[in-house]
Amino acid sequence: MSKFIELKNVCKSFSTSKRIKVLKKISYKFKKGKIYSLMGPSGSGKSTLLNLISLIDRPTTGSIIIDGKVINSDNSNNNDLLRANKIGIIYQQDNLLSDFSALENIYLASLAAGNNKKLSISKGKDLLKKVGLLNRSDHYPSQLSGGEKQRVSIARALINNPQIILADEPTGSLDFETAKGIFSILENQINDNRLIIFATHNRFFANKSDCLLEIVDGSIKTIND
Repeated sequence: MSKFIELKNVCKSFSTSKRIKVLKKISYKFKKGKIYSLMGPSGSGKSTLLNLISLIDRPTTGSIIIDGKVINSDNSNNNDLLRANKIGIIYQQDNLLSDFSALENIYLASLAAGNNKKLSISKGKDLLKKVGLLNRSDHYPSQLSGGEKQRVSIARALINNPQIILADEPTGSLDFETAKGIFSILENQINDNRLIIFATHNRFFANKSDCLLEIVDGSIKTIND
């Protein structure tokens, strides 16, 4: 398995009343075919790191290489296209659009990547079936349970067949049994052409990953690999 994401001396600082360095010269290589868990206390930089990899944010210094290409933080159009086609994101809070149905929330992500509507709807229905929610396709987020909304979020993240799936505390707001079901769906999405990175506070789920990483004092520490 070759590296697909490489971080080289990545630092991230935020300026408030004083400069706060959250990530300090992180270097790490993520490979396809593996599930990575990312642990660390609140405020340690887990979400910050995922935001950098997802190209939502940019590093203060250092470089991010995806699929052999150094990311140019200033080229927002290219980065938006890369994110739409290669990266699927799942948030702790589902971030579903309240005025759109479950199916619409999923296929809109396909339209945003430039696919036609008929194909997008077809793929959306297939994914709803895959996560066991085809019978809820016309329901709005307010009509879905927390677990159902996260399943819609997973389907939305998969709509463009991404090579990278990033999940930020995807089970954090769910009860344990529902969380196990959500994690099982996520776990089943791994293949030789995809990698998954998820941030969690839950050691039970972290231990199910292929590689358990922890952010300590702004640096990545490998717990198992």
